[in-house]
Amino acid sequence: MYIGGSAFGARKDAANSVDDIRELCNFAHLFGCKVWSTLNTILYDSEIQRAVELAWQLWEAGVDGLLIQDMGLLEHELPPIRLHASTQCDNRDADKLRWLHSQGFRRAVLARELSASQIADLNRQLCDTNLELEAFVHGALCVSYSGQCYMSEALASRSANRGACAQMCRQRYDLLDSERRVIAKDRYALSLKDLDRSACLRSFLDAGVTSLKIEGRLKDADYVSNIVYYYRRLLDDIFAEPDSPYCRASEGNIYASFEPDPQKTFHRDSTPYLFPDSAADNHHSLHLANHDTPKSTGEPIGTVRQSTKGRELYILTDRQLHPGDGLQIGQQGCYVNSSERQADGITRVMTGSAIEVKKQQTVFRNYDKLFHDRLHSSPCTRLLPVDITISETPKGFLLRIAEVEKEFECEKSPARNPEIALNAIRQSLSKLGGSLFEPGKVTVDMQEAYFIPASQLNSYRREVVALLTANRQAAAQYRASYTRQAHPTPLPESTPRDYRLNVSNDAARTFYSRQGADAEPAFEISHDSKAALMTCRYCLLRELGQCRKNSDRHTDTAEPAYLRTGNRLLRLHFDCAKCQMQIFLA
Repeated sequence: MYIGGSAFGARKDAANSVDDIRELCNFAHLFGCKVWSTLNTILYDSEIQRAVELAWQLWEAGVDGLLIQDMGLLEHELPPIRLHASTQCDNRDADKLRWLHSQGFRRAVLARELSASQIADLNRQLCDTNLELEAFVHGALCVSYSGQCYMSEALASRSANRGACAQMCRQRYDLLDSERRVIAKDRYALSLKDLDRSACLRSFLDAGVTSLKIEGRLKDADYVSNIVYYYRRLLDDIFAEPDSPYCRASEGNIYASFEPDPQKTFHRDSTPYLFPDSAADNHHSLHLANHDTPKSTGEPIGTVRQSTKGRELYILTDRQLHPGDGLQIGQQGCYVNSSERQADGITRVMTGSAIEVKKQQTVFRNYDKLFHDRLHSSPCTRLLPVDITISETPKGFLLRIAEVEKEFECEKSPARNPEIALNAIRQSLSKLGGSLFEPGKVTVDMQEAYFIPASQLNSYRREVVALLTANRQAAAQYRASYTRQAHPTPLPESTPRDYRLNVSNDAARTFYSRQGADAEPAFEISHDSKAALMTCRYCLLRELGQCRKNSDRHTDTAEPAYLRTGNRLLRLHFDCAKCQMQIFLA
């Protein structure tokens, strides 16, 4: 799992104290789970020493690896810790990935825009390295290639590369043609739906991905529980198949009483975003964005049956609605005060506030109160299965739980009813509630059945469980030390040397100079008026059904050439050869 540190993470508002991260590491390591921390903003000269100090603090707190973007950090003495190249490094070609490996990186987080075949091809080209590949499977989508978005800095003086993104992609824009005539007004033209690749997990694994990443920063606990549990179950089903070549990276069984559903927590509709090759080949027909709203819409549950104005709604739906449910209809939202099922699938709803709706509008439920109540009443629990054996010794009994055992001396009394006595022993030893463990196989290995008081068995069990917990905690403190073995290697020719390298400090300039690259200053320093503010695989022409590569394109339809927000005009450039769109200041 990954978590933002106390500073220098790509989500400035998702910071966590070192003490909290230490507590998290202590818990996660009990289950063999690794913890990675983000240290992935670009840094100014006044900050880089503080970032190095934070890296050491995170290492001492138990963090297993750091996700970084700023290569200036490599010019300083870092702790003996794994380094992962953040997706902010713009990781999408084999030459760049091989170069990152030569600099000592153990893992690279891939660009979200890569397809299944592209990832598989990268894995084949990197087979002679030990570089691990990590890919996003769920969460909010950046419309620009990560690390290549400068619009927030240009328009709002808030750098996305420094964790302060103003989310310009979630703003309203007017679409203008080449004559600056309005094609569409007040549209969320750049607001992508949320990523959901749950149907593609096997393709990810087969392509050679080591780790699947769920974007969850700035999300609440309900979202994290729901989405992680949802993917956990899907992956466990794959791992449980006969002859499956895949296995889990951590231990423990997970339990919850709720049925996970991605539509029940923050949800902007969903898209696999170019990942399946069949979709990538025909993505001109896919709608990747929601131009109506950037907000969480939730699950579609029906349509408005008749136009109304006030606090009364009539909805055609097969869902049961409950007081406290949240509804979204167009740009309007309301809560359910009461509901009444009527004939022909119609539900009459009394809302907490007046709204005006039209017939046939889609109704979304963006808050399911019963679902959240269940989630809160029974959060996910992870338990380690352990086998338990009690056996007879000359002086008493030996109790073994997993790898820990202890002998207890006592007088032994043969049981009057052997069957009842053996069942009582198994039941007492199986009571592991309140611990990290759950019973696996429980074995009573005795020549004859003995009566052992429940209080005595409970005492034995608690003592051995305490020893096992301490043993597990001690083992969890061990972490491998990694020495970064870097080999000076020229930066690939395909990697730009301009503002897109995001060089914002002297150490980074020195680093790239030693790699044979004289890098220009980052956009945050130069504010180059000719810079591409966004470089996107998402294309407005394609989204509007006007892809120039599509033979069915209607040539008489006006093409978008500009975006306008307030009094700022942005120019669109379509590079059809690379199948990408760029945005510049006009």
